[in-house]
Amino acid sequence: MDFVDVVLKRRAVRRFEEGGVERDVLERIARLAQRTPSAGFSQGQRVIVVTDAAARREVARISGEDELVADFGPWISQCAAQYIPCVSESIYHRRYQEPDKIGEDGSEIEWPVPFWWIDIGATMQNIMLAAVNEGLGCGFVGPDIAGLRSYLGIPDEFIPIGVMPVGRPLPDVRSPSLNRGWVAFDEFAHWERWN
Repeated sequence: MDFVDVVLKRRAVRRFEEGGVERDVLERIARLAQRTPSAGFSQGQRVIVVTDAAARREVARISGEDELVADFGPWISQCAAQYIPCVSESIYHRRYQEPDKIGEDGSEIEWPVPFWWIDIGATMQNIMLAAVNEGLGCGFVGPDIAGLRSYLGIPDEFIPIGVMPVGRPLPDVRSPSLNRGWVAFDEFAHWERWN
């Protein structure tokens, strides 16, 4: 699929066929998720891929699907796979204490922004776009960090940032937020300076 088409077709999907996606397709998505930038090539991102139906239902329960069913149906559990992106801030700090990254005084850099959040966002975007490229859809729901960590055995060092159901999309209820429309391009993109 053409890259422009992939980007333009990407949207938050909230209804899927259950299962029905081959393991090699799901693995391709995960492999593309790994190919995202990371500050200092720290590679502090990880992803858990949940395909077992009972496990998907439990992840959905932990993620509050019961409260969302009335509006959108059981979209978190009824999918082919749930991708749970996780990130470790500690990995970034350890990387930036290595000899090629420390300052002249031997100290770690002052982080102007927490780049680990930027990098895991790039991982998420790759999952979304890779799903569309495979003819699939992808959604997102914020996490119960403690619940996901406990159920999926995620080490304390890693933070699960959400659940991304992926699968063959079915017609679904579009978010009423879309009625807001896109911000005008001239308001979004600024050339040379803000004003």
